Amino acid sequence: MTGTVLAAARPVRGPARDEDSGAWTAGFTVTITEDEPVFAGHYPDFPIFPGVCVMECVRRAAESAAPPVTGGLRLAAVESTRFLSAVHPGDELTVDITWSPRGEHWRCAAKVATGRGPAASVRLRYRQEGTPC
Repeated sequence: MTGTVLAAARPVRGPARDEDSGAWTAGFTVTITEDEPVFAGHYPDFPIFPGVCVMECVRRAAESAAPPVTGGLRLAAVESTRFLSAVHPGDELTVDITWSPRGEHWRCAAKVATGRGPAASVRLRYRQEGTPC
């Protein structure tokens, strides 16, 4: 990914902590511009933003809004990813993330949508720096 998309990522809320559950939430918007280089080959006559790029938007959003109580996190696993609809040039993604502690790890659950509705759901597992996987 060239960084063009992520330069346009804008935080819209958070991070904020839910005192009852201990979860942290944040939200971002990302505008998918028509000049993204990935559209040249994916696909020339019907451009679709690749799923791996959607996941990268989630990862970068999550890491920019990691809970301050973690002291530093490192991606340990992609637990699950479901792509629900295509993302096209000109779409604005909303990325809503929820961080929750899971024993020695943290889980980041993300819901990604466009103006047409849900586009993806992603769950990432992170470990605190210095903690073995």
